[in-house]
Amino acid sequence: MEDAERKVSGAIDPGARALVVAVAVLVLLLSFALPHTGSANGWDVLAGDADAVAESIALPSRIFVWLTLVFAVIFSTLALVTQKWALAWIALYGSGVATVFGLLAIWSRQTLPSTSTAAGPGIGLVLAWIVVAILTFHWLRAVWLRSTAQLAAAERRRIATAEADARAERGPADFS
Repeated sequence: MEDAERKVSGAIDPGARALVVAVAVLVLLLSFALPHTGSANGWDVLAGDADAVAESIALPSRIFVWLTLVFAVIFSTLALVTQKWALAWIALYGSGVATVFGLLAIWSRQTLPSTSTAAGPGIGLVLAWIVVAILTFHWLRAVWLRSTAQLAAAERRRIATAEADARAERGPADFS
């Protein structure tokens, strides 16, 4: 019984959330092609190329884009495909941290010095931040809500343990 419960508890059942997560990952990939600030899109920020340097991209923006790619895109995709509980947790935590860095990235673009010629936050940055926050919420719901199979396996194990404890209290059967 414990093996069956362990097997079931290591998996997630995203249900209808799988579609939301899949669409969110696609939107995140699209947001990388949109301007994050000025003429620099998400791929430019990720690579640190000339457009990103010209726009004075700050560290929170770079961290946000990397966290988004690694956790919100790659780990979310892996968690959906494999339906592994551990990968869903990694996607959740990484997306949560990315949400914080996304807020810092937007804030850092809005608080540029008055002498700076760099642009404020672009549509790609704002869209990515909103989608990562939505993705974080959906992963949180997916990993915290136990599936019916997990609950049933846990209940069967509790019943079997209670029966074994009751037999142990009665002692060995005397057939004489």
